[in-house]
Amino acid sequence: MDRRNALKIFGGAVAAGGAGLVALTTAFKPEKLPAAEPSKINYNPPETDWKYARLDPAATAELAYNSYSDGSCMYATVQSVVSQLNEKVGGPYSSFPYHMFKYGHGGVGGYGTVCGALNGAAAVIGLVVADKGVQDKMIADVFKWYEKESFPTYNPVNPNYDTELPKSAPNSVLCHASNTNWCNDSGFTVASKERKERCRRLTADVAQKVATALNEIHANAYIANAHTNEADGTCMACHGNEGKVKNASVKMSCTSCHTESVAHKVFADIHYKLMK
Repeated sequence: MDRRNALKIFGGAVAAGGAGLVALTTAFKPEKLPAAEPSKINYNPPETDWKYARLDPAATAELAYNSYSDGSCMYATVQSVVSQLNEKVGGPYSSFPYHMFKYGHGGVGGYGTVCGALNGAAAVIGLVVADKGVQDKMIADVFKWYEKESFPTYNPVNPNYDTELPKSAPNSVLCHASNTNWCNDSGFTVASKERKERCRRLTADVAQKVATALNEIHANAYIANAHTNEADGTCMACHGNEGKVKNASVKMSCTSCHTESVAHKVFADIHYKLMK
């Protein structure tokens, strides 16, 4: 047999083996968890001193953008909502301790964990929505929207730094991953004026989103589960409590921090199927 024919036979065997392996892993692939269907939430607010009044989402965004320099992302998100409620409702909002939310900057004291704007959004949802189950659904919706939305979209009336900024999806609710992904996509460094302006405008985007969500829940017009990510149905099918591995509890996108190795892609499904 000459060398050319030998190479053809070898190539055919590799191709056939590869096709067989692909077919095998497909056959053993566990079924994704079903995605939660969009559904209306019926919420009846209890009697409380922390009453809610409808907010102007665009005004909320502008307030968040303008107050960013006073305490960064978490502070600005909370201040943009609560300051308006103070004007409309008064009462307990008049002595609200805004300063405590300055800790959320840079992913909690600069630690790079959850984005401060999201931390602030969750805080104001918890403040004016008393039901824990409703809080969880609203927070999940805002977080999932944030993961896949291309930011920043907000255009300030009086920009702190007047420039056009590239947009990209954070693919994570974590501050450090969100910033890193944007820096990689835009080419700007994390210490640049552009990145800082990006976070300032992104905070306005989140403030506008949470104001809209709060308006809808108090008007009994809120639709939950409007956003999904791959962690809902793919990773958690194996690693969540409904799977066999049972070593993870998460709603956030997995792929910003965890990438699949070749071994995981090729053998994980087979291994999973054979697990007891």
